[in-house]
Order: sequence, then C-alpha cells, then structure tokens
Amino acid sequence: MVSGHRRKKASELAGMETIPCLVRELDDDQATIIMVDSNLQREYISPSEKAFAYKMKLEAMNRQGQRTDLTRSQVGNKSAAKKSSEILAEQMGESKNQIFRYVRLTELTPPILEMVDDKRIAFNPAVELSYLAEKEQQALFETMQAEDCTPSLAQAQRMKKMSQEGRLNTDVIYTILTEEKPNQKEKMSIQRERIDRFFPRDFSEKQKEDLIVQLLENWYKRRQREHER
Repeated sequence: MVSGHRRKKASELAGMETIPCLVRELDDDQATIIMVDSNLQREYISPSEKAFAYKMKLEAMNRQGQRTDLTRSQVGNKSAAKKSSEILAEQMGESKNQIFRYVRLTELTPPILEMVDDKRIAFNPAVELSYLAEKEQQALFETMQAEDCTPSLAQAQRMKKMSQEGRLNTDVIYTILTEEKPNQKEKMSIQRERIDRFFPRDFSEKQKEDLIVQLLENWYKRRQREHER
C-alpha cells in the first residue's frame, strides 16, 4: 500500500470489510513519489520528516531523469538536478535553496536531528552543523549535553569553517559553545525619572551616557587613590 494507511486502519476499526481503492502499476520511484506526497499532506511535519521526504522524492525524480549530488551545498547547485529541484520547490511552495537546506539536515546525527525536531536547535544553525563530520557532531552533542547549551547561528558557522579547515576538535567546540553570547549579557537599566532631573533639558541621550561614564571613572580613580594611601 502506497498511501491511505490511516484510512484503511479507520475502516477496520469501523468494521468495514471492504473499502474503495485504486490499483496502479508503479515502479519503485513512482511509488516513492506518491508515498512522499501523501505524507507531506499532514498538518504538522517535523523538520526531519520533511528533510527525508524531500531527499527521497528528489532522488526518485532524479533517477527518473537527471541526477546530481543532493547534499553538496546549503544553497543548492546549478547541476543537472536543477529541473527536479525547481519542480519540487514549486510543488511544495518552497524556494529551491530551501529544499536543499532541508536535505542538508539528513546529514545530521540522530541525536542532533532530534534536538532540531524538539526545537532545541534552530533550523539555520542546524543546517550549518550538518557540514560537521560525524565524530565532530558526536563531540558537539556531548558538549551540549554537559554544558546545557546550544550554538547560535554565528557559532555554528564558525564550527563549520573550522571543520573545513581541519581545526575543529573537542576543546575548540567547548570554547565556542561556552563563550558568552551577546544576548546573554546582563543589562542594567535605570529608571529615567531617577536621573533626568540631574541633566540639562537639552542634553541628548549620548551626552547623558558620556557624563555618567565620566563621573564613574572619576569615582573609580578616587577610590584607587584612597586604597593606595
């Protein structure tokens, strides 16, 4: 059975002995395309399901006509598979580049791919991480588990670059993952009404900031001199 498994199961539960069906003569690739199309009709499809579905359908389409390397680059390529990828993109309402980016996810190890499905790793960083070798991905997963953190897009891009240069190892992964991200830095805020009365009305925000920093520097220097006495 290529499609209709849930309808068949529902009919069995309803006590039906026969159900209407279409019998067609299909080769393996035709059956794969129909099966993938059926699965992609579901209301929610996880990133990994979509990735493997796109890859299976592209491979089947390419075997029927042209062929190419499906996972060569994140932005696709201009090889013989252009026609197949464009057709699939039109059918799915995605760009050709996005189709190839999804296919890249199939290069992730199962534990990391599961984190993508669970939305613990965002899609864009996951695409970059797919370029890491299997051993590097294993080291990355262990570090993420130990440090309870995941890479940002910028960190994933750096790891990909270092992997391509042959410089990525466990220590480097740890250093990159544990560095402080800009959005993790603590910010201090002061209520405007507490300080506005100390400034002239025509002071800009930049002038206020510069004056506060200058006063703090003077205070710090005075403290330093007092400690030296």
